[in-house]
Amino acid sequence: MTKSTITNKGQSLYQRAKQVIPGGTQLLSKRPEMFLPDQWPCYYSKAKGVDLWDLDGNKYTDLSYMGIGACVLGYADDDVDNAIKEAIAKGSVCTLNCPEDIELAEILCDIHPWANMVRYARGGSEAMAIAVRIARAKTGKDKIAFCGYHGWHDWYLATNLQGKDNLNGHLLPGLEPAGVPQSLGNTSFAFHYNEIEELKEIIKKHENNIAAIIIEPIRNYEPLPGFLEEVRKIATSIKSVLIFDEVSSGWRLNSGGAHLTYNVNPDIAVFAKAMSNGYPMAAIIGISGVMQAAQSSFISSTCWTEGIGPAAALATIKKYRECNVASHLIEVGKLIQQGWQSAANDCGLKVSISGIPPLAHFSFDYENGQAIKTLFTQEMLQRDFLATNAFYASYAHKEEHIIAYLKAVSKSFVIISQAIGENTVNKLLKGPVAHSGFYRLT
Repeated sequence: MTKSTITNKGQSLYQRAKQVIPGGTQLLSKRPEMFLPDQWPCYYSKAKGVDLWDLDGNKYTDLSYMGIGACVLGYADDDVDNAIKEAIAKGSVCTLNCPEDIELAEILCDIHPWANMVRYARGGSEAMAIAVRIARAKTGKDKIAFCGYHGWHDWYLATNLQGKDNLNGHLLPGLEPAGVPQSLGNTSFAFHYNEIEELKEIIKKHENNIAAIIIEPIRNYEPLPGFLEEVRKIATSIKSVLIFDEVSSGWRLNSGGAHLTYNVNPDIAVFAKAMSNGYPMAAIIGISGVMQAAQSSFISSTCWTEGIGPAAALATIKKYRECNVASHLIEVGKLIQQGWQSAANDCGLKVSISGIPPLAHFSFDYENGQAIKTLFTQEMLQRDFLATNAFYASYAHKEEHIIAYLKAVSKSFVIISQAIGENTVNKLLKGPVAHSGFYRLT
């Protein structure tokens, strides 16, 4: 039996939010329409471990995005929060600099021996923008070749000035470049992961003006043999800066960048999200010959000097290393992926499973897959789980959570399989189908 969850307060507050906040939320990936329109709880009153409570007092277990990949240790981790309380007690910001900046930089360079200099920011997108600025300052070139998702800044969205669908294969479809200067057209060029010939074609056309090649070292699929090595070789040959975006992949396969697993070093690597377990913090690390170029440009912000972010990162990284968190994430992710496949096989559902185990995904292989995904989220919510077609592993996910979740998945898959056979998927939905990309809300 499923329960009739009441989410009136959250939905009511979200309607108010849309009147005063364009788009309703500050992050597209937290927009309720991306999960379960008209039914999603929307707001939390408390979060601890992998549990959270909405404004109506309903308790849920999060087997979805865990703070959009930021809370790898779990919500409100005691070790991190205690370090933060100490930082707050000392004063989080003042006219002088916090010494934790230096300690963190030295640890990051110790973990990544190829790097020897670090700059900080407080979010992934701005950190990537800093990396691009440094690369352009270093090379004196303008253009960027990239694959993957890298945020909201002009340099990235400029790709869609050439064709509004250019970014559709890089996580989120429908990203509009409204507000991006038309003059930035023809400055960023996308290629697909593992498609080295696409990169070579870009280089062939723009070789003399490529400031940086930017990739996520891994996201949904393993790199083909030689792919990362060939990208490294190309960047070196054309004197471009190779940037690895580790905002999502970092700290999940090991206690550092995922690129360490593949033994391919960039010139710059960018971290955020998991490096500080949900507290705002980002780092741009790199070789001194490239990073020193930051001094020839103006890259500066008051909020990059506060002490809470570095304190959170130091405590988080310490726990990653002492507890071998990455091995737990990999193990849990594999159990989830195997559970999805087993549950689908048991009821004859067609699903495709992808992603590294700590960032696992699946899709329903049907023409109305988005409606089916929405029904899955609806069924799981009624069983007290925040769930979608993704699972971001956390150190706080324990065996009992996985067992309970997979039982709920099996029950939901049976209902979905029957609905597909009877062509009643949309009839079972209690609201609209979830959005699959960027939509302008009214």
